[in-house]
Amino acid sequence: MGSPGAELERLVEIMRRLRADGGCPWDREQDLRSLRPYLVEEAFEVLDEMDRVGQGGPWQPLCEELGDLLFQIVFHAQLASELGEFSMADVSKAISDKIVSRHPHVFGEKRVDGAEQVLANWAKLKAEEKKRKTGSEGSVLDGVPTAAPALLRAERLTEKASRIGFDWPDLAGVRGKLDEELRELDEAIASGERDAIEHELGDVLFSLANLARFIKAPAEDALRMAIRRFTTRFQHIEGALRAEGVPFGEATLEHMERHWQAAKAQEKALPPPVALPRAPVSTLRLRVPDLAAQRAFWDALAPVLGWTRPREAPERATYESGSLRLVFEQGAATPGSGATTLILEAPSTRAVEKLAAWLETHQPGALGEHRPGALNFRDPAGLGWEYATPTG
Repeated sequence: MGSPGAELERLVEIMRRLRADGGCPWDREQDLRSLRPYLVEEAFEVLDEMDRVGQGGPWQPLCEELGDLLFQIVFHAQLASELGEFSMADVSKAISDKIVSRHPHVFGEKRVDGAEQVLANWAKLKAEEKKRKTGSEGSVLDGVPTAAPALLRAERLTEKASRIGFDWPDLAGVRGKLDEELRELDEAIASGERDAIEHELGDVLFSLANLARFIKAPAEDALRMAIRRFTTRFQHIEGALRAEGVPFGEATLEHMERHWQAAKAQEKALPPPVALPRAPVSTLRLRVPDLAAQRAFWDALAPVLGWTRPREAPERATYESGSLRLVFEQGAATPGSGATTLILEAPSTRAVEKLAAWLETHQPGALGEHRPGALNFRDPAGLGWEYATPTG
């Protein structure tokens, strides 16, 4: 396994080649405006995988999505480098210098008494940095993106305000403020005035976000998990109604409520584990005539698939997907393997397209049939593989 620095340099060089003359036409066409949706998408995909890990899922998909997000950062740095503005090295140096300067209790002589003092010092240091750069300390609220989800933004704004002492002294005050805002919302609803209702509802939501910050249960995360539970329960209702033969849209509210409560009871009976035990791994052991060529091919392919390469004896080449372990050994080809197509399940159509692009660039002779959601390829041993989504 290479060092982080060496692998980052490799990624920067890959990006440079993609943008250079004779590189990838699509990558060469991109600019800051066209890349915006991809950056946002990649960030949310990282968040999805973080949620899955939090529910006991595997870590490897998170690794892959973090890599996709890192690629976006390298892409933007390359665009800036081409214009002579800054490079990836400048990006890395800037954040390293900033983190060191804002942690004098770690990299200097300053002493702190806890996390709250760390945050207070951070706000002061940030204001000092801004004053040196612009001549003004600016606002402690600066830095919260206006395009961020509203609940997240509300929580971050109250957190930043708290760093200079603008905060409730205890939970009772926060909770009392929420009760006050709910009463005002009830009055607005009774009045029937649309503007007043929107105003008071906004205050209730803002108070909820502040309460979430105070009790260290981020509102954005809590709502996202609630949405996931709602989706799971509602899909349980749909499945139960189909199983009962109830025509679409004809179930009564009482009927659906019974299935909703059954779904909730099922959740309580089987709470999600904090961490899932490792699933049993199936092993496929294959003999190949040229282990070195096979290893070279799969060593390059494994990271594209999101697979790991456990340390193994030199007479074997091993690769793991989390549920499948492939082991290649030197020897006469396994009888019948050349006439067999081995199917690997792809997590998404995007993963299929990613593999197709990699094969076209690095192993064009290996790529076979390619259709939406599925592709076929052959490795140096002549083994046939299909990489497909469940519906591909």
